[in-house]
Amino acid sequence: MDKMFALTHIDTFESVTLKCEPVRAQQLRDQYEEVKPGYHMNKHHWNTIDTCGKIGGQLFTELIDHSYELVVSRLTIRAKDTLNSL
Repeated sequence: MDKMFALTHIDTFESVTLKCEPVRAQQLRDQYEEVKPGYHMNKHHWNTIDTCGKIGGQLFTELIDHSYELVVSRLTIRAKDTLNSL
């Protein structure tokens, strides 16, 4: 499907870049020092999160889910059907 909702280095897992609604992305950057504008990504829609920071597992999971939902919501009906059949 050539779409991505998360980006990380699979060996080190030092950070994860996730898609985010722009207003929420800025709020997270203001609230957490380990949340930065997306590295090599659109700075309005992507955040890079330091995995060794203070963000807890529950929030981290919510951010992953949010990123996935944003990407899936923009898929075509055909792509969604393909995804649902996997």
